[in-house]
Order: sequence, then structure tokens, then C-alpha cells
Amino acid sequence: MYNIILIFVCLLLGILLQKVKRLPANTYKRLNYIVIYFCLPSLALFYIPKIELDTKLLYPIAVTWISFTVSWLFFSLLGKKYGWSRKLTGCLIMTAGFSNTSFLGFPIIQALYGEEGLKMAILVDQPGTFVVLSTLGVFVATLYSKGSSNGVQIVKKIIFFPPFIAFLLACFMNLFHFDFHQYIQYGLQKIGSVMTPLAMLSVGLQLRFDRRSKHFKFLGLGLFYKLILTPAIIYLLYVVVLDQHSKMIQVSLMEAAMAPMISSSIIAASYGLKPRLCSMMIGFGIPLSFITLLFWYFAANSIL
Repeated sequence: MYNIILIFVCLLLGILLQKVKRLPANTYKRLNYIVIYFCLPSLALFYIPKIELDTKLLYPIAVTWISFTVSWLFFSLLGKKYGWSRKLTGCLIMTAGFSNTSFLGFPIIQALYGEEGLKMAILVDQPGTFVVLSTLGVFVATLYSKGSSNGVQIVKKIIFFPPFIAFLLACFMNLFHFDFHQYIQYGLQKIGSVMTPLAMLSVGLQLRFDRRSKHFKFLGLGLFYKLILTPAIIYLLYVVVLDQHSKMIQVSLMEAAMAPMISSSIIAASYGLKPRLCSMMIGFGIPLSFITLLFWYFAANSIL
């Protein structure tokens, strides 16, 4: 509950700070810089070395790989059909393709399914969401930020992207069963813990409630995919097609139904992929998700 309250407090504070004239106009960019270059790498170095993988856990791990891949196909096809700009297409792929599986997902899953459910939620988040964001997410953000793609430039941006470097280092640490000293781990955890408050401040600073905004129709489409289609795809694939019925599948479905991911929206905005729409996806998506989550919770309970 504390995490959820903190999200709304920081979002509201960011909106209120828009009225402070002395505040630099690029404050949100500075906050984004801290989130991307310090918080995300710290989280990777803290969590990934501790993950124990098993083939039985592929269902929760695959949730984000599936949802992001389908998001890429879905919005790229719509973009070509309706002549959208590359930045608009990339924005929708990035913001609708990732769920907020940790900061929103963890407390909600823990409240609904206990410690056992939380362990499964971590699998959705770390080897799932975080890995996809550090690899395919960075690739898509780079690809769609340019009018024409240059393979060498895209590879360079991915390789030298701080969260990706941290991800690779963390994977090697996991492979060789190495972890940092507890004092370093404590520091990494503390740095990573400020990610969501800073990110929500950034979102609040950019959020505008303009009824005439041209982004509203794309906002509706993006949130429809994220909050309705994504969990529907996971339900159909896991429950109907693969005939899986367990608490692990329940947790996987609920994580798929979470609001848009804050980190992916921050990265998309930092690459110039319609920053205003990125903020709207978060600002409107989080409160709306509490309504849609009720439906998916009942759907998840019907699995067993």
C-alpha cells in the first residue's frame, strides 16, 4: 500500500511543481538522467545475480517477452497502415509493451497471493521485464528515434547504454555465482529505491490535462492494448491453449494486467518518442489500471 500511495503523491507533486516558475524547464530531463544512468543499473546489479533459473519457471518469465513482441508487431502494423510517424509508433510499442511488474506489481501480488506469489512476481520482473527492457526495449527505442535506421549506430547505443552494460555484468555475476559485498548491495538497493519517486516526479512535471490534445485517441489505443489485450493474450495462451491452471499462472496473468511500466516510458521519452504521450500513458494508465485489475483478478481466480 505504501508503494501505491507514494506513486500518487509523487505524481501529484510533479503536477504541482509545474506552477513553480523558477523551476528549470528541463528538470524532468535531469530526473530521467538519474533514473536511467544510476537507478536502473543499480537495480540490475542488485537483483539479477540472485536469480535462480529453472525450466519450470518459464511461464512467468515469458510474460513480458510475449507482450512486448506482440506489442511491436501490433503497433508497427497499425503504424504502417495509418501512416503514423516512427516516433509515435515507437512510443506506443514502448509504453504499451511493458507492465509495471515491480513497483505496482510486487505489493499488489504480495497482498493477493502472499510471499509465494511475490517470488513468482520477481521472476516476471527480473529475467522477464528487466531483461526485455535492457535488450529489445533499448533496440526499439533507438530504432524508432531515427527517421532512418543505421545498424552500427543502433548497436553502439545498445552496447554503451548504462543499464545494458550493468545487465551484462550482472548476468556474468549470476553465471559465476558471484555477488557484491553486503555493503555494496545495500548501496545499490538504496540507489535503486529512489527510481520510482523520481520517475513519477518526472511524469508529473510533463503531464498535461488538455482535452483538445491530439494524443488522446492514441492514449486510448495504447491503454486498451496494455490493460485489456495484453492480459487477454496471456490468458488465452496459458489457460485456453496450453491448459495451465496454477497459482503461477494466476500471478503471471495479474502481472500482465498491470499499468504501463514507468522505466520504459522514461527511456522512450529520453529518446524523443513523443514524451507527452509517454507521460499520459503513465499518468492515466496507473489509476485506470486499478479498475481493470479487478476484472482480471476475478478472471485469475477462475483459473483454479
